Parts: sequence; C-alpha cells; structure tokens
Amino acid sequence: MGCPYKAIADDTRRKILEFLSKEETAAGDIASKFEISKPAISNHLKILKEADIVSERKVRQNRLYSLNDKKIDNMKVYLDSLTDQHKSMRA
Repeated sequence: MGCPYKAIADDTRRKILEFLSKEETAAGDIASKFEISKPAISNHLKILKEADIVSERKVRQNRLYSLNDKKIDNMKVYLDSLTDQHKSMRA
C-alpha cells in the first residue's frame, strides 16, 4: 500500500480527487478532463488506488472510481491533530 500523503502531492492527482469528490466517475471521463494521455491518467489512478484513497469497481467494460471517504477522513484527523498540537504549543 502506498503512502496517501505522497499520492496527493501531485497536482494532477489532486485534480482527479476534486472530480471524484463530486461523484463516482469512469476512467475515460476523468481522462477527458486532462490534456495528458490515458495511460498517464491510468497511472495516476493506480497510485491513488495503491494509497487506498480511491476505490475502483468494474461495471461491464467500465472502471468506475470513487473516493475512499474513510481513508480521507483518517488523513484529515491526523492533519488536524498536528495543527492542534502546534496551536497548544503557541498558547
């Protein structure tokens, strides 16, 4: 499993996450929003899946992608804890 924080360090992957935050989306629809190759988008999706930030399901010939809300919530909790610690140290 990949590092979720490393996975979101890339601008393209963050834009993919923005699209997926609205709705489950097919890989082809995601690729159509970018001016890079479909294999490049596929690689970005693979990295997001390996980091468990994105889930994939097959419907006939399509692969549909969606956010893994639980993983993202866990990341938010961790990051919030860092800022909470920092605020208490400054007080």
